[in-house]
Amino acid sequence: MFGRRVTLFKIFNFEVRLDTSWLIIALLGTWSLAKGFFPHYDIGLSATIYWWMGLVGALGLFASIVFHELCHSLVARRFGLPMRGITLFVFGGVAEMEEEPPSARSEFFMAIAGPISSIALGFIFYGVYILGQQNGWPMATIGVFGYLRTINFVLAIFNLLPAFPLDGGRMLRSVLWGLGKNLRWATRVASQIGSGFGLGMMFLGIMFIIRGGFIGGIWWFLLGMFLSNAAQMTYQRLLMRRGFEGEPVEYFMKTDIVTVSPSISVAEFVEEYIYKYHYRMFPVVEGKKLIGYVSTREVKEIPRQDWGQRRVTDILKPRSSENTFKPNTDAMKALSIMSRTGNSRFMVAKDDEILGIITLKDLLRFFSLKLDLEGEEFKRI
Repeated sequence: MFGRRVTLFKIFNFEVRLDTSWLIIALLGTWSLAKGFFPHYDIGLSATIYWWMGLVGALGLFASIVFHELCHSLVARRFGLPMRGITLFVFGGVAEMEEEPPSARSEFFMAIAGPISSIALGFIFYGVYILGQQNGWPMATIGVFGYLRTINFVLAIFNLLPAFPLDGGRMLRSVLWGLGKNLRWATRVASQIGSGFGLGMMFLGIMFIIRGGFIGGIWWFLLGMFLSNAAQMTYQRLLMRRGFEGEPVEYFMKTDIVTVSPSISVAEFVEEYIYKYHYRMFPVVEGKKLIGYVSTREVKEIPRQDWGQRRVTDILKPRSSENTFKPNTDAMKALSIMSRTGNSRFMVAKDDEILGIITLKDLLRFFSLKLDLEGEEFKRI
């Protein structure tokens, strides 16, 4: 879902991160507010003031989404659900869960916390808006609070749509889960409804484009495409979780390991290992002790003319929880760490001994085979 992310700050021990795609909505949002929304409702102000209003309005939207997602995260923590943090991206924000909610009840309360928080913010901004009108505040200030009132109510209404994985869709899934006592079935039904909503929004976007509303139509189409894909991906992620549940990484690792000595030169490493075996990462072993790994990423940081003088020991990365699993590590936890770190190839070690290598490709191949062999029966369980 995400590209490059930057951590902005921590609040209540939750990391708030910004995906680079958010810059798109920040720029477009500021532009549309300054050139369209505010000039339409607050007539007679200067272009400079409209741009300032647009910027403050965009920052207010940013803060509103953070508050919305923070409320999700706080309720999730109350139910003991681990959260990785909050990430803002081009289509809004998401509170990132490390695992599925433990019960239908916990999911319902976690999901409804977001819309309730947006409604509460909407009323707060509405109160400030009325206060400003009664006390003769500048039109620009009143206009910004009026926009923040409106956008928070819109945010609440949109998220209450029963379109998974929006908040309303998660509330729907929690009800289906509670009635049917089957999370997989509830997720499949909710994701199908969410995908249907997404396709409907894409169709609506096409209609807008045909009728001349190009920019609005593009946004509706992209939002619908995102919603449809997110619904399907969430269901696939649940299937994957069920497929790997309880399986240790040693079950999937490859034991025919090619290791590297720390004493060889970088040039020898490239010629005798990378070009010969075609791997991007190799464990570095001294005697029988695993001390770290070396990959093409480290080699690229060394000028080509220095490869003969530099040794693997100079560029290796020491073993850590970010690159090494214990053999009894749960496969789903391993997938989560791979996703978080962006590394697709991990070492498996017990104490100081290397036991094997596990890759994202191997895990996904297993899941694909499981779906192929068990098919619809696996999806229905």
